[in-house]
Amino acid sequence: MKKTLGLVHTSATLVPVFQKLCSEYLPDVNVFNIVDDSLIKDVITRNELTKLTARRVVDHVGSAELAGADIILVTCSSIGAAIEASVALTSVPVLRVDQPMADLAVKTGKRIGVIATLPTTLGPTSDLVKRRAAIVGKEIELTSKLCEGAFDALMGGNPEIHDEMVAKALIELSSQVDVIVLAQASMSRVVDTLQESEKKVPILSSPTLAIQHIAQLLNS
Repeated sequence: MKKTLGLVHTSATLVPVFQKLCSEYLPDVNVFNIVDDSLIKDVITRNELTKLTARRVVDHVGSAELAGADIILVTCSSIGAAIEASVALTSVPVLRVDQPMADLAVKTGKRIGVIATLPTTLGPTSDLVKRRAAIVGKEIELTSKLCEGAFDALMGGNPEIHDEMVAKALIELSSQVDVIVLAQASMSRVVDTLQESEKKVPILSSPTLAIQHIAQLLNS
């Protein structure tokens, strides 16, 4: 019997990204999507994850379970705390998209850089990396970098400005750390524009790593 993966998104733009990855790595798995972009809009507006928004995230995870998901992936890093809260209330595995990425970063090096265009994402991802390192008993040095203004440029219809800002930050950070974590999947396309000489360290993005991790879980 086919397994079913439920994807919970806070942006419709992520649906085709994950559909492509699922087609590649999970060809025999049924996939469905739940999208609610009001969640991330609320987090950005209030500059925090409120209790009400967290409860709504938990409700969406519960809806995914009721819809028949054997495993649930929530694809937004800014609502990580709510995702983790939903685990105890759900009888199927629930995964936050950045956990496999954080685990790989901890394995890869001691000096870890986290880069984001939103403070609401930078904090939760940095915190996750620290906690995943603590679980395996590894001491790390974390450097967090916020590309201020890049997200506004992207949302304002100026992706080239966003890409220039992120590229500059990646190049600068690469000389200070052993591995870089992209706190937002929207930045991953910038990595492809960098020269090989500018990619001094591994640069990790969450979508592919998360789907590969789920493939391993379902095949084990």
